[in-house]
Amino acid sequence: MEMTETKATFKKYPAYKDSGEYWMGDIPEEWEMLPGLSFIYENKERNIGMRSNTVLSLSYGNIRVKGKEELTGLVPESFETYQLVNEGDIIFRPTDLQNDKISLRSSISNHKGIITSAYLNLRIKEKAFPKFYHYLFRTIDNNKIIYGLGSGLRQNISYIDFRRFLFPFPPLPEQTAIAHFLDEKTAKIDQAIAQKERMIALLKERKQIIIQNAVTKGLDPNVKLKDSGVEWIGEIPEHWKVKKLKFIVEIVKRIIGYEGPQVLSITQQGIKVKDIKSGEGQLAMDYSKYQIAEIGDFAMNHMDLLTGYVDISKYHGVISPDYRVFKSKTDIILDKYLLLICQMCYKNKVFYAHGQGVSKLGRWRLPADNFNNFFIAIPSLIEQDKIIEKVHLSNIKIDDTISKIHTQIEKLKEYKATLIDSAVTGKIKVTDYGK
Repeated sequence: MEMTETKATFKKYPAYKDSGEYWMGDIPEEWEMLPGLSFIYENKERNIGMRSNTVLSLSYGNIRVKGKEELTGLVPESFETYQLVNEGDIIFRPTDLQNDKISLRSSISNHKGIITSAYLNLRIKEKAFPKFYHYLFRTIDNNKIIYGLGSGLRQNISYIDFRRFLFPFPPLPEQTAIAHFLDEKTAKIDQAIAQKERMIALLKERKQIIIQNAVTKGLDPNVKLKDSGVEWIGEIPEHWKVKKLKFIVEIVKRIIGYEGPQVLSITQQGIKVKDIKSGEGQLAMDYSKYQIAEIGDFAMNHMDLLTGYVDISKYHGVISPDYRVFKSKTDIILDKYLLLICQMCYKNKVFYAHGQGVSKLGRWRLPADNFNNFFIAIPSLIEQDKIIEKVHLSNIKIDDTISKIHTQIEKLKEYKATLIDSAVTGKIKVTDYGK
């Protein structure tokens, strides 16, 4: 979707007046500013007697139905305290305004069901059109206007605040027309964003395919191949070797025994230093039981093969005793080449296929025996160096393309937010669009 439409594309209203609200600015002359109590009321109807068992959730600015697998640990009786939700109700998360200025806090429900009573359920009276106010709340959210309105230590907001809050109130037919216009336009923008996100996913997949092909087939498309005898590797160049990790690396376990050194963690971005003073990692009470990771050591979160990762440490510090620290004990493989293989095995879930545990609980790990007996293919050092360079250049190109697509997505999101804001505040007259 090309963003060819701007404010100049749309007509403006013939005359404007001061809304009296700083965040609204001027509004069309025929619009009113009304307190929320004029057309919004709070629905507090509880799910007594289990009138509904369709559990809803406010997630990423959308109301969705929770799957049964998400309800583990909740007994049916607890759902009687939930509030009933109708289609067209606007659900608002009113808590912690001060600490969370990122999340989208509201959405209109397209489902009938129940939702936690911790949320506000705002129902729109017949004199107003719910979808218009869904979009208005979204622009209030996007512009972070709501955060200065809360009260209490954690800045919570209640229905009393919404009763007093002044909202723009166009004539009902205009509310409906604006909402329908935004439905159409935002759907097209969302579709364009989804297409670009699929492109990013395909590029990331392509990136991993290139790496896996490089570390199993090499760079010469005409080289003679042989069966490696290892399922995940497949055929390899005839002159390559296949080795178990236990002949290439050694696992080391060095417990620090005292407090003091910087604490390290492993994320999908690699090994980083934890900021203990800010509270990061504060659940670990005794860092003296952590193990040492030296500069140049490999460290991997083998306890979580879905979201875990592996990296070579650039720091001297300590790391969780549950992680695996190892180092090369042979000169037949370059550390960077081994890291390339190990990181690819996380990304492509090769390690996952060799793991064990309870996958439903996310405890899918790679035991030491499975790690030691894991096969990798090894070319000559010269080939390893060429593969590292080839993959590096390929990654630069793909990452550059992904970065550009991310920029395009951000611009689409900004355009969407601007379009919503302009329409619901009367800065553009969408009822005349296309005429």
